[in-house]
Amino acid sequence: MPSRRDFLRGLAAATGASAGATLTSPLALAETGRDPRFLIVLCAGGGGSIIDGPLAIRASESANPTTLNTFEDARVTGWDGSPFRAVDQAATSIGPIPAPYEVKPSEFFGKRRSDLMVVTYTGTSVNHNIGQRRSVTGNEAWRGRTLQESVAWQYGLDAPIPNVHLLAGTGFNDLGTDDSVPAYARRQIVTDPAVWPLSLDGSRGQPNGLSAEVLAAVRKQRNQVFEPATKFDQLLGGAERLREWKDLRGEPQSRIEAANLITNLTVGTPSTERVLKALGLAASPASDAIRSVFPNLETDPFQADAALAFLLLKYRVSVTVTLGPSFGFVYQPGVPDGYDLPKNSVLNPPLAFDFSHQGHRAAQAVVWSRLYAVIDGLATLLANEDFGDGSSLWDRTMIYVATEFGREKQRPENATEWGTGHHLNNGAMVFGPLVPGDTLRGGVDPDTGLTYGYDPVSGAPQPGTEQTERELFSGLVSALGIDTEGSGLPDVPALRRT
Repeated sequence: MPSRRDFLRGLAAATGASAGATLTSPLALAETGRDPRFLIVLCAGGGGSIIDGPLAIRASESANPTTLNTFEDARVTGWDGSPFRAVDQAATSIGPIPAPYEVKPSEFFGKRRSDLMVVTYTGTSVNHNIGQRRSVTGNEAWRGRTLQESVAWQYGLDAPIPNVHLLAGTGFNDLGTDDSVPAYARRQIVTDPAVWPLSLDGSRGQPNGLSAEVLAAVRKQRNQVFEPATKFDQLLGGAERLREWKDLRGEPQSRIEAANLITNLTVGTPSTERVLKALGLAASPASDAIRSVFPNLETDPFQADAALAFLLLKYRVSVTVTLGPSFGFVYQPGVPDGYDLPKNSVLNPPLAFDFSHQGHRAAQAVVWSRLYAVIDGLATLLANEDFGDGSSLWDRTMIYVATEFGREKQRPENATEWGTGHHLNNGAMVFGPLVPGDTLRGGVDPDTGLTYGYDPVSGAPQPGTEQTERELFSGLVSALGIDTEGSGLPDVPALRRT
């Protein structure tokens, strides 16, 4: 079987260009004839509750409206012919945090519901890390490989870093357990996305640093003279992992530098312009477009990560990117001391969705709104990016909002705020032209708040049944066009657009 390097050489020869030039060509993946797809895994860590999102329950629909997580009818926005709802909310605090907020998800769903499919399922763990892992492996549905690995394996052969994770320390980042997955398809965790692009060139951006020519000579000396003479290399030089490491330092590293990623992946802002200029660097040409949809990227790390995620797909560095809000407390800098906080000054409550333990309704409203803003920004940028064959990047992209579990469905009688624990029953949001739009697979019982399943072929709702992580994983893999022959996965055509 040809190696990845052999494939890249053949691809460069076939297109009449160097590998580095091929990477940044809009036609790069289209010319391979493999009809690529792109995946963004948006991590809703802490338990994003689907009935606090697009499956909100009106009080008039429920036999138990005062003790179930329902909303006053007047606060629920719906659309003719659509299964989805939105609840605009405002309050003076986020649970015990005295920070006022106002969210208007009706604006988001009014704009984006045509790209949304909601799939109900019941998970198998309420442990954060285990549930997170199962949300991307389908509970080890396909020999333990992750959804991201599956996409990177099929579509990422000619991408320098196919599977990038901009969020670390969660089960969403776990490696799969399928040993047959090639090394190039495994996840690459970026621990500091804000400065990571500056590390993608060995000589540029360093005052008084080595020139590219001198650096190349040093690397040649290291590879051909110094390392082969060491005892370490003589004893262990043939080890598989060391060979992989040396290979990564060679052609892949050269391709990354040749692709000018230190520029193309750096978002320029007014505060960084002078620094970049002093280092002899420039910002990505897409910086203005990015700032128009992510105006707070200088103060909001989630928006900054979303900007980098777009650039990783735009420049074909990756075919799948994983990101999401951290569990850290994020607020707008410069707010006054004391309790007189401006509205929406808290961007991310501590523990993200898991702050629902202290204040369920507010935490769900604020964090869902945070994700909606990033989804809208990514969809806008990708829709305006030509793939090279008349389609856009958005036409080939899926955004999977992955969460580890739901939340308890009950509330104290007539409570407007309360705390909730973890719950296995929930649903997932999936955005993009690869799935049926404005579509619900399954449903929710308004008397219990529990979701129920659907027919995997027709998609018809089936009250009294449940789907699992396995069916969700299989349906998403199929919608992404991944070859599953011999996988043993169930066929779930209801989750792919025909």
